[in-house]
Amino acid sequence: MRIKDHWQYSDEVFEETFESFRLKPGMFSHEAHLRLAYIHIKKYGARQAEQNMCNQIKGYAESLGVYDKFNKTVTIASVKAMNHFMQKSNADNFKGFIQEFPRLLTHFKEILGQHYGFNVFADQRAKREFVEPDLLPFQ
Repeated sequence: MRIKDHWQYSDEVFEETFESFRLKPGMFSHEAHLRLAYIHIKKYGARQAEQNMCNQIKGYAESLGVYDKFNKTVTIASVKAMNHFMQKSNADNFKGFIQEFPRLLTHFKEILGQHYGFNVFADQRAKREFVEPDLLPFQ
């Protein structure tokens, strides 16, 4: 596993830095996104994590002047997928968790593709509102 810059922060500081829109844009990688979801699910539960992640990622993107990047469906689906794998995990931290389920890092689009029969990443409706899976519902 390649360690990214976001690892310079503890979970608490990483969460606070992101929430206050002070995280450097280059630090918000796919891995950092998954780590943030993991932190929120552990701390607030999956349902609240969905709301937190939507609010914070949208706000973060807008703070950078990027108004078309946020995708509500991908954000909520990411939390749902993370929660699914977290229920199966024996790890007590994100590093251990992602070592158990490395496909979340390497094949995330394929994982979501099991649920969606269309390109959820590019769909304009999916960007604005949560679209339920058309292939396989989240459990």
